[in-house]
Amino acid sequence: MTQKILFLHGFFASGACVPAQALRACFTGKAQVLTPDLPLHPQEALDFIDRLCEQEKPDLLVGNSNGSFLAQIVAARRGLPALLGNPYFEMTRFLAGRIGPHEYKSPRTDGRQHFRIDTALIDEFAGIQRHQWDHVGEADRERIWGIFGENDHLAHFEPLFLEHYTHAFHFPGAHTPTADEVRMYYAPLAGKLLASVR
Repeated sequence: MTQKILFLHGFFASGACVPAQALRACFTGKAQVLTPDLPLHPQEALDFIDRLCEQEKPDLLVGNSNGSFLAQIVAARRGLPALLGNPYFEMTRFLAGRIGPHEYKSPRTDGRQHFRIDTALIDEFAGIQRHQWDHVGEADRERIWGIFGENDHLAHFEPLFLEHYTHAFHFPGAHTPTADEVRMYYAPLAGKLLASVR
């Protein structure tokens, strides 16, 4: 049976973003890579990911930034391996300086490209953040891996990651990996994690 990877994009991105498409290309003929658009609101996004996991039964979660924040919550709850790219564990900090209207950086399937960050959204993230480690168990320390860009000037959460998990890797890139960086660094680690669940 073909293995499945569920890729969870960052806050300003969509399932059509460069890392998602690059990962899909890397696993052509080896594994199916699902790259859905995530809802803006965190609880809605978690519910959506849970439903997708029930339906598609992915073998691995791969995330970037906010997608990694969400991925580690779902992975710990469901006992799934995950690769967290530049996880942003304190999304409230990220959002607080960005209140106002915004536009997604890659196209969404529903055609809606504009959204707003407000205090209500930040409060929602605060509630999720407080409980993000609730389901992390001993087995998760080994099966949830992190990959961190050495030139990431947005997220600096490797020390916090290592309080909960064991395996941290690095790549010489920024917060959002390029297609080449996905191919050279993300995909090999995702392949190792996939092999561990065969």
